[in-house]
Amino acid sequence: MNDRTRVLGAVGLVVAIFLLVQLGALSLVQPFEAQDRQVVENPNDPTNSIAYVGAILVATALMLLAFRYDLQWLIRGFIILTSGMLSWYVFAAFLSPLVAAVPAALIAVGLLVYPEWWVIDASGVVMGAAAAGLFGISFGLFPAIVLLTVLAVYDAISVYGTEHMLTLAEGVMDMKVPVVLVAPTTLSFSFRELGSEPDEPGDGADTPASDDGPSDDGDALATDGEDGVTDQSPMDRDAFFIGLGDAVMPSIIVVSAVHFHTAVPGGTVDALVSNPILLNLPGLTAMVGTIAGLLVLMSMVLKGRAHAGLPLLNGGAIGGYLVGALASGVPLMAALGL
Repeated sequence: MNDRTRVLGAVGLVVAIFLLVQLGALSLVQPFEAQDRQVVENPNDPTNSIAYVGAILVATALMLLAFRYDLQWLIRGFIILTSGMLSWYVFAAFLSPLVAAVPAALIAVGLLVYPEWWVIDASGVVMGAAAAGLFGISFGLFPAIVLLTVLAVYDAISVYGTEHMLTLAEGVMDMKVPVVLVAPTTLSFSFRELGSEPDEPGDGADTPASDDGPSDDGDALATDGEDGVTDQSPMDRDAFFIGLGDAVMPSIIVVSAVHFHTAVPGGTVDALVSNPILLNLPGLTAMVGTIAGLLVLMSMVLKGRAHAGLPLLNGGAIGGYLVGALASGVPLMAALGL
């Protein structure tokens, strides 16, 4: 298998993960509504977005301190517990609470004892769908747009300016938790063994590193090196990495577009599967915009440099949503949630 085919396969896996997170989140809209999972009292209050950004800044500071004082085990434990809780939310949407605890516990145990790349990705999809579903029904259209815009700006500053997100990425990679998603280019790649042995000259297994942060704000596919540049060609690497938050954040506007635009012309349609995944034109075009932004992002990363993901991903999602809303006959101010 040539290098180009291997890389295209990794790109295809990343796209598939994004789609699974989005479709999974959409499938959770009705169950989460029925179970009253909305996390805020007033989803149309834009201060919810500011409060969430503040929580991200606090989490970032705490993680930097944890890495500085060698408390990674504490952060890892918290993330694994969180993954189990979010997984339980997903399974409890379709199963009894007691039965749902079984697969949720299996995910948490899998992350604890066998954090191979496919375990990380599978749990990341479940966690991402849960997070996007919860926040999508909790953030109205205007708060969601504010949230995604602010996070895109913060992402760019933290990657291109302060570069603290790159520092966080190194610690997160060592913890082997689904804050980053893994797209291997070779079947022999092992995420569990990544960084466990000294680097061999020319070995690509330890070269990629994510610049993703600790929280749901996400970041980008990235390469190794302090400035995001590596000597190794992207075509030679054994894996690429992308932050889970990169998949979650744009998916919020996808869910919000469906949840808060059920009365647009053409309505919300049951689509794709018999257990309805709710989808309307604004939601669909937000998905298309996200994938378009993802493909542009990956084409930039394949040139050999780390990039902030949310400016392109959130921008594509918001732009796609607005196109779909306007095409559905929704006035611009209403589409913006104003």
